[in-house]
Amino acid sequence: MKPKRRYYSLIDKVYQIENLYEAWLSVKKNQGSGGIDGVSIAMFEKNVSMNLRELRRLLQQGRYKPDPVRRHHIEKENGKLRPLGIPTIRDRVCQQAVRQIIEPIFEQDFYAYSFGFRAGYSAHQAINTIRRAKRGGYEYVVDLDIMSFFDEIPHELLMEKVHERITDGKVLTLIRGWLTAGVMEDDQFHETEIGSPQGGNLSPLLANLYLNHFDWVMKEKGFAVVRYADDAVILCKTKEQAEEAYLEAKTILENELRLRMHPE
Repeated sequence: MKPKRRYYSLIDKVYQIENLYEAWLSVKKNQGSGGIDGVSIAMFEKNVSMNLRELRRLLQQGRYKPDPVRRHHIEKENGKLRPLGIPTIRDRVCQQAVRQIIEPIFEQDFYAYSFGFRAGYSAHQAINTIRRAKRGGYEYVVDLDIMSFFDEIPHELLMEKVHERITDGKVLTLIRGWLTAGVMEDDQFHETEIGSPQGGNLSPLLANLYLNHFDWVMKEKGFAVVRYADDAVILCKTKEQAEEAYLEAKTILENELRLRMHPE
C-alpha cells in the first residue's frame, strides 16, 4: 500500500464559523434530548450565534473541554437494553464539526462493501450485494456478532488508527477527550477507559475506522465481507471456506482488534 497522506493542520478548518454553523444545522435536524447540562436544542438555538462564537473561541484557544455523556438506555428488539451516551448539544455540534472535516479524509481508505453510517451507502445496498453474491454461488454465510462493540473499542488502538491520517495534535486531543469524557448515570460519574459512546456524532465514523482493518485483511485473504457498522457477514462458496473464514475473522477481531466475538 502506498503511504497515506497525513494531515497536520485541521483545527482551523474545524472552528471556521461556516463549518460550525453547518454542524449545528445537522445536530438540530437530528433532534434528540439534551445532555447533562440540561440544555435542549431549543435553548441552544435561542442564542445560537453567541453559542457558536463561544465554541469557536474555546477551540481557537485550545480551551475546549468535553462534558461527560448522559447515560440513557433504549430497548433492543431482543428486549435487552442498549446503553446510549448522550453528549451535550455543544459537544454534539463540536463532534459534528470535527466529523465534517475528517470524514472525507478517512472515506478514501474505506472498504467498498462497508455500508453503515456512510453518505451514499445504505442497508438496502448491503442486502442487494448479498443477494447478488448468493446468485453468484456464495451459498454459505458466516454471520459475525461482536459483543458490546461500541463499549469495548480500545482507545489506544483506535487513536493509532486516527493518527495514521491525522497529526494535528489539537484535533487528536479533542477526539481523545470525547472518548475519555466519562459517563453520568443517576448523578454518579463513571470513568470511560474503553469504548466510544453510542449516541455521539463521531462514534459511527470511529467505528468504521476501527473495523476498516478487519475489512481489508479479510479481503487480502480472499474472503468476501459485507459489513454494516458492527454487523458483518462473510460470504463463502463452500462449508470448508466458511469454517476457515470464521477462524480468520476470530483471529483478527480478538487478537488484533481486541474485541469479543459472540460465541453463538
